[in-house]
Amino acid sequence: MSIEATKQLLQTFQITPNKLLGQNFMIEPTFYPKIANYAKLVSSDVVLDVGAGFGFLTTFLAEKCCSVIAVEKDPQITQVLRQQTNNFENIIVIEDDILNAKLPKFNKVISAPPYYLSSKLVNFLLKHTIDCAILIVQKEFADRVIAKIGSENYSWLTVIVHQKAQVDLLDFVPKDMFYPQPDVDSIILRLKPWPTPPFTLKNSLFFEQMVKWLFTERNKKLSNALEPFIKNTLKISKQDFQKILQTLPYQETRPRELAPENFGDIANAFVN
Repeated sequence: MSIEATKQLLQTFQITPNKLLGQNFMIEPTFYPKIANYAKLVSSDVVLDVGAGFGFLTTFLAEKCCSVIAVEKDPQITQVLRQQTNNFENIIVIEDDILNAKLPKFNKVISAPPYYLSSKLVNFLLKHTIDCAILIVQKEFADRVIAKIGSENYSWLTVIVHQKAQVDLLDFVPKDMFYPQPDVDSIILRLKPWPTPPFTLKNSLFFEQMVKWLFTERNKKLSNALEPFIKNTLKISKQDFQKILQTLPYQETRPRELAPENFGDIANAFVN
C-alpha cells in the first residue's frame, strides 16, 4: 500500500475524505507487522478493526488470524472496503457506527480509529472481554490516558482507564504516515485489561458518572464539587448529604489531586 494506491481509490470512487469523520488513511504498511506483533496475534484470534477504511490493514490482519470484523461507518468507503476484501472469506464487513453495531464475539482489537472517536471507543472496548487493544491514537489523547495526578492532562479518562486496564505507549507514528495528513502526530497505544483490577468498585456505572462529573469541577474542594451530583443522582436531601459527608474521605482535596483509587473509595462510600 502507498499514498498512490490510496489516492487512486479516492479518485476512482470519487471520494473526498471527510475531516469531520476523521478520515485520515494510513499510508505506511511497515507499521502493520509491528502492530500485529504488539497484539501477539495467533491463528485463533478474532480481531476487531474499527474504522477499517479501504481495508489495507484489515487484509494484512486476515492473513494472520482466524477472522477480522471490519467496521466502517461511511457508506461510500464501506462499498470500497467490501470490494477490497471480497476474496477473503474470514473478513466480516459491518457498515455501522461502532458504538451501535451488533458485533460478533472478538478477543483482540487492532485499529487506527478516527481521532474524534477515541474516548468513547476506549470506554466502549473496556466494557467488553478482550485480551488487548492496539490502537493508533492522537498523541494528545495518549497523554491524557497516562497523565500524572495533578497535571493539566489528568482527566476522567485517566482514572477510568487506570481502573480497567494496563496502558503502554509503544511507538511514535508521524503525521506524514497518513493521507490526508492530520495536524498532529500519533502513538500506538496498547490496552490490556488487568487480571485483577487495582481497586474494586461496588457500582462501575456510578463510579464513571461520578468521576466524569468531578472533573468538570476539578479545582473545587471535593465536598463542594460532589454535592450537586450526589443530590441529583441519589435523590437525597442536603441534610442527608451532610450526614454522609461527615464520614467521607478526602473532603478537602480537589478532584485533580485525587489518585484513581481515591475516586474508587469515594464512589464506594455512596453505594450500599
